[in-house]
Amino acid sequence: VECSTCSTHNFFSNNRKYLTMAPKKTSKQTTKPKAAKAADPLYPSRPRTTGIGGAIRPQGRDLSRFVKWPKYIRIQRQRAVLYQRLKVPPSINQFTKVISKNEAMTVFTLLNKYRPETKEAKKQRIAETAADASQGKKSKKTADVITYGLKEVTSLIEEKKAGLVLIACDVDPIELVMWMPALCRKMDVPFMIVKDKARLGALVHTKTAACVAVTSVSAADAGQLQILKDLALEKFNNNADLVRKWGGGIMGLKTMAKLEKRAKAMAVEEAKKLKSLGRA
Repeated sequence: VECSTCSTHNFFSNNRKYLTMAPKKTSKQTTKPKAAKAADPLYPSRPRTTGIGGAIRPQGRDLSRFVKWPKYIRIQRQRAVLYQRLKVPPSINQFTKVISKNEAMTVFTLLNKYRPETKEAKKQRIAETAADASQGKKSKKTADVITYGLKEVTSLIEEKKAGLVLIACDVDPIELVMWMPALCRKMDVPFMIVKDKARLGALVHTKTAACVAVTSVSAADAGQLQILKDLALEKFNNNADLVRKWGGGIMGLKTMAKLEKRAKAMAVEEAKKLKSLGRA
């Protein structure tokens, strides 16, 4: 007698291809395929580029040579290279010889005491002077201050009233102050060339200043001013190299290597020539 379990097993094994499982219930909703977006002409898609200047920067490589720098930076660098390559006359080359950092600190420390008054301070002084005059009081003596501006400084030099003149090294165009050292030498007025026009401008409450002049100082600072005058006379007024030495003429690395190679070849040819003549 065949058991019921065996008969059930035989039934399922014989009819397997006719049996199908019930579909599985899911909570997910069927989504329709999205239509492809039309390309935007204003913002075209660009695939990533791994080359130089592309989307991915190679690690461990200095790519500053391949950067397209702003125009003002390129002009600065090209001007610096031209100043090295071209022969620069002494009247312009002297502006590369500035006072040292320690000397500049001493000069600007002294001049900081004699900065001109601001607009607000000037208004207040004028109001106080007017009030004193209305009451019959004597007006106070104005303090010693430094003078700035090309016209004012030039007048002080010509009248020999300037005690010390400071000229910025980076005035542009340089023709504005190129003649001033020669005028100072002629009038025996001590002068110095300093860095830079922005630092001089900060002394006189302006953005930049081409030159400033000191006319007089208090008795306490007279000795310090005399030391600076002697330094200016030694390094600038009485320095003959400043008015004789040309600047520039420095070639690039490739040109220097080419000239060196040419000189060696000429030396070899000269040695061969002497050897052929029996003079070697």
